[in-house]
Amino acid sequence: MDHKYIYASLTRISDLAEKEFQTKVLPRDQWQTGDYVICEILNEGGESLKIELPNGRMRGVIAGEFVVGALGERYATLEATGSWRNVADDLKMTVLTGAGLMGKLTSKSMFLPKMIQTIYRGHAVRDGRKLRMDDFVETIPKIPFNTPVILFVGTSMSAGKTTSARIVTNIFKQAGYKVVGAKLTGAGRFKDILAFKDVGADGILDFVDVGLPSSICPAEVYQEKLEQMLSRMASENADVAIVEIGASPLEPYNGDIAINVLREHIKCTILSASDPYAVHGLMKAFELVPDIVTGVASNTLAGARMVKELCGVKALNLMDSTTTHELKKILTAKTGMSLQVK
Repeated sequence: MDHKYIYASLTRISDLAEKEFQTKVLPRDQWQTGDYVICEILNEGGESLKIELPNGRMRGVIAGEFVVGALGERYATLEATGSWRNVADDLKMTVLTGAGLMGKLTSKSMFLPKMIQTIYRGHAVRDGRKLRMDDFVETIPKIPFNTPVILFVGTSMSAGKTTSARIVTNIFKQAGYKVVGAKLTGAGRFKDILAFKDVGADGILDFVDVGLPSSICPAEVYQEKLEQMLSRMASENADVAIVEIGASPLEPYNGDIAINVLREHIKCTILSASDPYAVHGLMKAFELVPDIVTGVASNTLAGARMVKELCGVKALNLMDSTTTHELKKILTAKTGMSLQVK
């Protein structure tokens, strides 16, 4: 591997670390979402300033190092928003996610630590042609998707979806089933789907695998990418698909499209919620009645009771092992699969 640059995890689908490329400054009217770019880090190192590598590990950074990431957009309600479209003439950018999502920061939560500041030094090019995430995606023939789905949605980012999905993945694997884990929307972080792999998922994928740095893109583009993701999932011939919709379906990540396409295959919906009122709002917005509510809203008896009274839905704190038996009963009833340990 070439150690001249820090390769962020959005480069994991590419061969940039193995094969030579050049750096070329391109005018703004030639920039696109998914372009691979090289940026120089401007701020001094700090505990919070880390880049996610292609293997999922985190690496600290210091001023003067160069990072290879991809142009993209982020619209996180609880953390930060930004886009490459807002980059000014000074060409300064922020690393919007640890995965190397590059763009101009437009807003940030006061509770979020400082972020990595960079300046654009050029695009990755070969033979005079810029390199994009799409260049490293092999399109496969469409395969009908008929795998039973356990759907994980949230009222916001950081609501506990990935943790809940990891717990349920482990339950199905302990029972001897073949599992494919997927994150279909959100902003690219490899750690989210690696969490599925860590508990035994037989296959994992996300939107990065089909060339998107985040799922913020025109609906028609996302629909094509979603078809590819579902075809790849279908090719795994899994018994069950553990599917996470990153962020919230109300955020501009195309989560509503994913939910509607999957609807006929969904056997059980688990909603991670920040509070009971958010549960009510999401149910109303998407005509989606979860089978289980978990997350912060389920952490106390008071929260669980309010979810039940306000929304008519059972709340379970899945991180509490005493709820595992009831969780298995619900999953068995919904899927028809025996979840006894094999």
